[in-house]
Amino acid sequence: MGKKVAIIGAGASGLLACKYTLSKGFQPIVFESASTIGGVWTKTIETTKLQTPREVYQFSDFPWPSSVTEDFPNQHQVLDYIKSYAHHFDLLKHIKFNTEVCGIEYEGSSEDEMQARSLWGGSGEPFSSKGKWKFVVEDKQSLSTEIYVVDFVILCIGRFSDVPNIPEFPSNKGPEVFDGEVIHSMDYAAMDYDSARRFVRGKQVTVVGFQKSALDIAMECSNTNGLEHPCRVLYKTEHWNVPDYLPWGVPLACLYLNRFSELLVHKPGEGILLSLLATILSPLRWAFSKFVESYITKKLGLAKYGMVPKHSFLQEISSCLISTVPEKFYDRVQEGSIILKKSPSSFSFCQEGILVEGESSPVKTDLVILATGYRGDKKLKDIFVSPTFQDYIAGSPNATLPLYRLSMRQFSKTVKIQIPHSHGTNINR
Repeated sequence: MGKKVAIIGAGASGLLACKYTLSKGFQPIVFESASTIGGVWTKTIETTKLQTPREVYQFSDFPWPSSVTEDFPNQHQVLDYIKSYAHHFDLLKHIKFNTEVCGIEYEGSSEDEMQARSLWGGSGEPFSSKGKWKFVVEDKQSLSTEIYVVDFVILCIGRFSDVPNIPEFPSNKGPEVFDGEVIHSMDYAAMDYDSARRFVRGKQVTVVGFQKSALDIAMECSNTNGLEHPCRVLYKTEHWNVPDYLPWGVPLACLYLNRFSELLVHKPGEGILLSLLATILSPLRWAFSKFVESYITKKLGLAKYGMVPKHSFLQEISSCLISTVPEKFYDRVQEGSIILKKSPSSFSFCQEGILVEGESSPVKTDLVILATGYRGDKKLKDIFVSPTFQDYIAGSPNATLPLYRLSMRQFSKTVKIQIPHSHGTNINR
């Protein structure tokens, strides 16, 4: 009988993990807190589309159906594609729906012993006889709990769901003093589309943030309310949000998503040769960035709106912050149904709305939607019982992404756990 592998999450990564653990002769158990598969694609904003071209968001052994011809499929098409993958490989029978993992513990080794390890799992092998993982799982319908013991853990819980990132405010300057409503973009996405339209209709809406969710919600508010009730977008930093992935006709992947592009950047732990090569190629790295920046600035007319970022496109893409601009977004800015307002430092709430630091007059509003992202690090930490594993999983607070490169390498030496790429380890890149 094969080793038992626990997989948390039945989104794209979880399904891939399930399929490939089966192919290796293991026994996967997939825990999914929702009642269906699909992860973040099960609850989206109405206008949400895939941000990467269809060809590079594809399972290596399961192509998109011929009926999907769009370069950027919508959320329904993506969800149908993921569900088709699960049915094709008969994965649903391995999934326990409506089950929430309340805590994970590693049994068999002391905290001191685990901290002293220099090899993965203590032996350098993914499976060892020294210990196993214990799961406490709650059935969300019956509220009963059950304990599972497994040999290996794969976390596929995603970074962009469940735990919203809510800004902190001084006393008496938070949402509690505001006469209107304050929600997170997660709450907006959870509404059905008709309810979302009714919710914002006829209201002065302020969206806080300038990444994908903020832009999409602002467009939907503009569609609903038009010039009568313009939607304000309160942002701190301009971003190199892309209109498409063909700067001046050159695929962005040719510049940044290939083996050669890996040589252009310095990497933690690199040797002298790679460091020297990245230094020699730095002019080319700069040229690539300026090439893309010139295209985005021209295509979107950023200079006209004072929206040219002060940082480079290279910095943006290296920080995994790239998002696409909804079609005709800046047309709405020009007509006045979307108003961009910068808050360079901080903001607070008052009775009438939002008060930007340094300004005396408030931004009057009825509804504030915080499109301020998610606490993926907190979600990862909270799933572990041991403080040792909480520290390992979180990585450095200054890291671009938890577990990436340095922190992941150190963590993988210590515990028997894998975290796939958010789009799945075997999706074509």
